[in-house]
Amino acid sequence: MPRSTYNVTKMIAENYYGLEGMFDYDTVDSFTKGHDYDYRVNTNMKIIDLSANNLSGEIPSGLFRLIQVQSLNLSYNRFTGTIQNAIGGMKKLESLDLSNNMFYGEIPQSMSLLTFLGYLNLSCNDFNGQIPIGTQLQSFDASSYVGNSKLCGAPLGKCDQDTRNEDGNDFIERKSLFLGMGVGFAVSCILFSSLECHEKS
Repeated sequence: MPRSTYNVTKMIAENYYGLEGMFDYDTVDSFTKGHDYDYRVNTNMKIIDLSANNLSGEIPSGLFRLIQVQSLNLSYNRFTGTIQNAIGGMKKLESLDLSNNMFYGEIPQSMSLLTFLGYLNLSCNDFNGQIPIGTQLQSFDASSYVGNSKLCGAPLGKCDQDTRNEDGNDFIERKSLFLGMGVGFAVSCILFSSLECHEKS
């Protein structure tokens, strides 16, 4: 990803009051929130769409400094690496599409801070672990997460740890049963050996 992509003052400044482009409109062909749009928009709206460009490597940390970005689409590339916690600082994000790449690791808890997020697509990567609980990340459809075989938690299936916790009592009972059987078998062997030795003598 070229450095110039994330070195844009308008997308970095916390409070940017520049008037240039404020009332300019243009026709934009954009793929955001899972749909293609061709419409007139205020050119001051902050969108980054680098989808389907065969880009590779890890996402530079500088990208997450663009706290004014409202829509980020990096889908259908060959990006790898983990998603940094700094993504939680992009609080104006309304649409995030990282699908069809090679990202791995856990979904950062900081993504729960993206309260304006209305569209999310993390499908077809290699994310693992549990989807952060207690956030709006569970409100998205399962299709937002499919294709990550090691990812679990709502809205996907339960995590193994959750299953173990729910079945804890059964597991303890089974463990006690097997332990008791083992002890009984050992005692039987000792008694049998003692009787056999007694008969021989």
